[in-house]
Amino acid sequence: MALVDQINEDIKTAMRAKDRHTLEALRAIKAALLLEGTKAGADDEIPDDVANKMLQKLHKQRVEAAGIFRQQGRDDLASDEEAQAAVIENYLPEAMSEDEVRKVVAGIVSSVGATSMADMGKVMGAATKELAGKADGKLISQIVRELLQG
Repeated sequence: MALVDQINEDIKTAMRAKDRHTLEALRAIKAALLLEGTKAGADDEIPDDVANKMLQKLHKQRVEAAGIFRQQGRDDLASDEEAQAAVIENYLPEAMSEDEVRKVVAGIVSSVGATSMADMGKVMGAATKELAGKADGKLISQIVRELLQG
């Protein structure tokens, strides 16, 4: 089942269950998918890698917003954001472990021939392309730094 179809079915289920947090999160996902599908030059089908990037972005926004709300003492708003982040997380593909990312990045470092921090741009470009949707950019950057400095 396509992601859009799955989201539509889950919206109906959330409406029947009167689950406000799930419904808000699913509507945000649907809106982002509709916007992506109507961009100039895009056909109605959204590739999985693009959809995964969008889901990661939505998830990251909710987590960051929850952190900001917690800092400001607004636990009620933070819990809303965290609940939506949990719903969005259900649609994300399983993230790679740090060890798996480290192996992939080490392979990229050796294939690119990187030896110093001056080569970080080349390594990051290849790593983010290969690990798109599978690992967090901060983790990739941290591992690249460790491998190039060590």
